[in-house]
Amino acid sequence: MIKKLIPFFITAGFILLFQTEVEAQCAMCKAVLETNMQSGEEAVGKGINDGIIYIMFVPYLLLGLAGYFMYKNYLKPGKAEE
Repeated sequence: MIKKLIPFFITAGFILLFQTEVEAQCAMCKAVLETNMQSGEEAVGKGINDGIIYIMFVPYLLLGLAGYFMYKNYLKPGKAEE
């Protein structure tokens, strides 16, 4: 069981050691578009806000699918651990 977790800990260690600073602008874009929507440019603002929601949803979908497949393949109830 420990041998199966070693790649996970190595990957987590690399992620923690080699972080880079990034600047996200989704909040700024949303604020500007909401201001535009109040001034009457609703079509453009609504489309971009829907795009922001779509971009936020994809990582959660991928994590959910990965969790499902991990459960299905590795964590089956009643399966004897090696």
